[in-house]
Amino acid sequence: MDWIQFKVTAPAENLEDVSAVMSMIDPMLRIDDYRDLEEGVNAMYGELIDEELMRADRTKAAVSFYISDPKKLHDSEMFIRERLNFLGIPFEISYESVKEEDWANAWRKYYHPIRTGEHLVIVPAWQDYEASDGDVIVRMEPGMAFGTGTHETTRLCAALIELHMPKGGDVLDIGTGSGILAIAESKLGAGHVYACDIDAAAVDVAKRNCADNGVTNVVCEQADLLTGKGLEDRQYDFASANIVSDILIRLAPQARKYIKPDGKIVMSGIISSRADDVISAMEDGGFAVADAMTENDWQAFCFKRIR
Repeated sequence: MDWIQFKVTAPAENLEDVSAVMSMIDPMLRIDDYRDLEEGVNAMYGELIDEELMRADRTKAAVSFYISDPKKLHDSEMFIRERLNFLGIPFEISYESVKEEDWANAWRKYYHPIRTGEHLVIVPAWQDYEASDGDVIVRMEPGMAFGTGTHETTRLCAALIELHMPKGGDVLDIGTGSGILAIAESKLGAGHVYACDIDAAAVDVAKRNCADNGVTNVVCEQADLLTGKGLEDRQYDFASANIVSDILIRLAPQARKYIKPDGKIVMSGIISSRADDVISAMEDGGFAVADAMTENDWQAFCFKRIR
């Protein structure tokens, strides 16, 4: 399948606002931000970082999403231009045709096994890994979907799932992306997992990853929790949502409809500056913070339904 990379380049200081605007169209974003790369880092760590990355302009950042339907380009561009112009952010928009296999192969060199929590290990599908006693292995082939375990938000979410998900329960994974958290939930002992995403391509990738991991108790379907469209009409013992703060805040009023009394939901994708907004929205919706984790500027929370 051919895809179109829709990329917005802007000053790095405006990255959060640009990401928020683009997430209104597609929450599965690729972000290129090189501010953490300092001149002396290669001397300290040998040649671990590619020279091309070291030469990147640290004053600019790029945010991209991928579109399979060229007809959506015009509307997406008009929407983004209007919002960014209103915010007074200077930006450039560019397109590039990308084949799915080229995208996946180009980024494979950056993926390595990652341990999240005590037992869960995310392993790229193409790499060998010698498991230790007690390891729960999730093998991932990301395709075009977001979610490979390399980002802080995924690691934080997975770690909280390992701590709080009840074994044998019904689980809802909202915005499943590549299916990484749904697979983890299955392998950590969930009775049944309903994994949903608004993007059909993500659902296809999640289904393939579930099959490759041999999990049979995960159902992957296209659905939108904000509207209830396509979502199973039931309540769950536990839920996970690794999305972005703005979407989580919009989800908060509906959360009680899908979570059983005393049930829990893990939320991640929360930049620290928006954490209080997410907590406030969930408290208004009848939930209380049961646990929290932080890595760099990202936070994740486990909320318990209290009313």
